[in-house]
Amino acid sequence: MTRKPDGPLRKGWTTGACATAATRAAWQALLSGAFPDPVTITLPRGETPSFKLIKAKKGDGWAQASVIKDAGDDPDVTHGAEIISTVRIAKPGSGITFNAGEGVGTITKPGLPLPPGQAAINPKPREMMIGQITELCDQFDAQPDVEIEISIPGGAEIARKTWNGRLGIVGGLSVLGTTGIVIPFSCAAWIHSIHRGIDVARATARNHVAGATGKTSEAAIRAFYGLPEDAILDMGDFVGGMLKYLRKNPVPFVSIAGGFAKLVKLAQGHLDLHSSRSQVDFDRLADTIAACGGDETLQDQCRNANTAKQVLELCQAANVKIADTISRQACESARATLDGACAVEIVITDRSGTIIARHGMGDFEQFRPTGS
Repeated sequence: MTRKPDGPLRKGWTTGACATAATRAAWQALLSGAFPDPVTITLPRGETPSFKLIKAKKGDGWAQASVIKDAGDDPDVTHGAEIISTVRIAKPGSGITFNAGEGVGTITKPGLPLPPGQAAINPKPREMMIGQITELCDQFDAQPDVEIEISIPGGAEIARKTWNGRLGIVGGLSVLGTTGIVIPFSCAAWIHSIHRGIDVARATARNHVAGATGKTSEAAIRAFYGLPEDAILDMGDFVGGMLKYLRKNPVPFVSIAGGFAKLVKLAQGHLDLHSSRSQVDFDRLADTIAACGGDETLQDQCRNANTAKQVLELCQAANVKIADTISRQACESARATLDGACAVEIVITDRSGTIIARHGMGDFEQFRPTGS
């Protein structure tokens, strides 16, 4: 995760807001003969940002406009992308339709907010664009029969840096945004992707999914169970975001895989595992070592340790099974958050990807996922 800069952070605009601005400019040009530049739109919460046009051209029955996405200080992979809207006058009575142009994905799996076959333009951006089209039709006494095609040049390449492939969105990016505003480092997009991954898993009847804190633990859990890519949730540090959504939208069985340090935090009750938002309590960890039979010298070494990794190595050298206890405590913490909605296991890996502890296998046997 990109390091958050110091000082006040600048907000930005979602892909959906940019697509809405480009759509308004193009449709207004078709109706009035002139492109508004800058073009101003109203967002769902009442903000009225203005956008400078990059492209502005029209022909017989069509117009095209584009803006550059500014994500503010958020490390958004679509920052700087050109968002293009091409609008065409459609057959009378056909209404407003949406198409995926270059660099915008198409939905191929159920469970997302739109059905398979649709352009990956989410409901809220569609609603925003429909609102702008309708407002202009009322202003110019026109019928809202419009084809809207959104394109993002280079979007297919950018999409490789996202989780669209796992969600069954192929060919490019999704057009997202519920408020139109990007809050820097809010991690909303990441958590949104976790939720959509769960939705897809449920819609495709998966009874076993796995969330991992990083690439090493992800590879380990996938190999251990032979799980396909779309059974893997990109949990990262947001174990709470995953578990709370599963509590309301359960699947039968979830594995949580991660390194020792991250899962110590979960064992100690933290649901956000990022280093800037939670820390290992070494005094508490020393108490856990005592409960595992570790002597006072080992406990003192733990209290004065610099990292959880160092504690693990000290315990391993002393033949104290701390990882087993942490896996059990982390499982208890996850179960408390899930509140019985689904079964869960914890899998702890070392830095090479070797599994060093597991807890919750009984739950796994109970549900017997075919994973698969």
